[in-house]
Amino acid sequence: MTRRLSVVIPVLNEAPRLRWLLPKLRRHLWDQDEIIVVDGASTDETVSVAEEVADKVLHCDRGRARQMNFGAERACGDLLWFLHADSGMRRGQPAALRYLPEGPLWGRFDVRLKGRHPLFPIIGGAMNLRSRWTGIATGDQGIFVDRLLFLDVGGFPLQPLMEDVALSACLRRHGKPLCLRPRMVVDSRRWQQHGVLRTVWLMWRLRWRYWRGADPAELHRIYYRDHDDGEAAPEREGGRDPG
Repeated sequence: MTRRLSVVIPVLNEAPRLRWLLPKLRRHLWDQDEIIVVDGASTDETVSVAEEVADKVLHCDRGRARQMNFGAERACGDLLWFLHADSGMRRGQPAALRYLPEGPLWGRFDVRLKGRHPLFPIIGGAMNLRSRWTGIATGDQGIFVDRLLFLDVGGFPLQPLMEDVALSACLRRHGKPLCLRPRMVVDSRRWQQHGVLRTVWLMWRLRWRYWRGADPAELHRIYYRDHDDGEAAPEREGGRDPG
């Protein structure tokens, strides 16, 4: 029996990215699958672009975790797949998810960083290895989870940063994540803008402080203080994960 997929995409002012992602995603889904876009009060053409392709366009208060939970609660599929609007999804990924065994499973895809910097293959490989060793997945890796399992653990914790890490910690108690290919292509814009080594150091520092019990709201402030480029915060727009 094939799984029915519900793809949940949280957005805020993501019209240009949705114009690329949604048609590509639709081409590789079956009729039984659904695309759910959850908008957090966009002021651009995000909603109208989403309505052209998505099966459901929902509206709720801003907050990436809140938006993804809202979409999951209204999903009809038995497997949830959470994507960012800037996700580099690949055509083989829906097929890889469709024939997973039934039951309370979860997982993510390997990643590679988009761009030609010589350190990007090393960083991407390290991200994949770390995820395998720790059983922790980030949003950039395209987290997927059985819908009933997701609802059973209470969904994403409502925190402004690392909600994906917190969810993984809950799901890990029910089993190790499945680590699938083909790889997600991660947007490397922030790495290039702010310096590769500086970004690596910041992300590892934030993760260390998180595991030591730091307040996610404080870590969120640190992340956007050090990455002050005028973009919306990740809980508002589904931006980069500190991975």
